Amino acid sequence: MVGLVLAAEGPRGHHEELLVTTNNYTVTGMTCDHCVGAVRNEVSAIPGVTDVTVELSTGQVTITSEDPIDVETIRASVDEAGYELAS
Repeated sequence: MVGLVLAAEGPRGHHEELLVTTNNYTVTGMTCDHCVGAVRNEVSAIPGVTDVTVELSTGQVTITSEDPIDVETIRASVDEAGYELAS
């Protein structure tokens, strides 16, 4: 898990710091771009997820979220897409 602090301009020009969390996982069973899209769509639907990147060649899924997300929540979303989160 990686925590990043981003500076953003909030209301009235004040700068605010936003903490985001980035985690990497490996998903098995993906063989095509449709697979990538299915995983991306399911994981993106998790509340708090702000970005999902899926690499077909390695199975690596990078998830950026506003707060840490329980691995079982990620696993359930990947399962719903029809694939498996590697241990």
